[in-house]
Amino acid sequence: MKTVKELVSEIVEILIVEDSPTQAVRLQSFLEEKGWEVSVAADGQAALERIAAHRPTLVISDIVMPEMDGYELCRRIKADEKTADLPVILVTQLSEPEDILKGLECGADNFITKPYDESFLFSRIQYTLINHKLRKDARTDMSLEVFFANRRHFITSDRIQILDLLFSTYESALQKARELERANRELQEALDTIKTLQGILPICAGCKKIRDEDNRWHPLERYIAERSEARFTHGLCPACARRLYPQYCGAHSDPPSDGF
Repeated sequence: MKTVKELVSEIVEILIVEDSPTQAVRLQSFLEEKGWEVSVAADGQAALERIAAHRPTLVISDIVMPEMDGYELCRRIKADEKTADLPVILVTQLSEPEDILKGLECGADNFITKPYDESFLFSRIQYTLINHKLRKDARTDMSLEVFFANRRHFITSDRIQILDLLFSTYESALQKARELERANRELQEALDTIKTLQGILPICAGCKKIRDEDNRWHPLERYIAERSEARFTHGLCPACARRLYPQYCGAHSDPPSDGF
């Protein structure tokens, strides 16, 4: 029995179908770094022509494209006997349950959600390639009609494709949950940083009181005890200015300190 490394060690040619040159180049660069041969088609029709001229190992297609979207491209690939077993991965926002049903209807083998993490993308491609090899002769065809969101969906994908898409959807949901957890953690760290004393502070050179953002003066010890990581600049609070320089300060006037 072949190992996972052996199953993916053969030459792999991936066709990217993406109408955004920037995203296509980014994805192509990443895949080529992994040692895979990569070609790019700017739309669905160009992809079909490339596949007819030279069949790739795997197709990765964006869904939102002009003229022919990713669903239709996948549907045409799967409808042709010569390419019916060609694995297709759709790149999607996967924001609605109906997206999964559309993927099943067109016979997609897997999903990758935008924006994607490169390590997750790599694992999805490996998963698709390995399982395609393992299941090449194990077809379990079925037809199923599903009513969802006021529409009837006729699913012709086999059981294995359905299982793959369900796993893919679940894994994508876990990834999004981890990203949300990380974002929340980073936000909390940012909030903690905001609460931490940083930057330049106005401090009275006489009594060492510190002026806060509400223009109130506080004893140094108490202020520092509530905050940290600060640098000080020196000035005079009004009381010390009147005591040290009465000739410049009236009884009820506040001198300019140091620009604060």
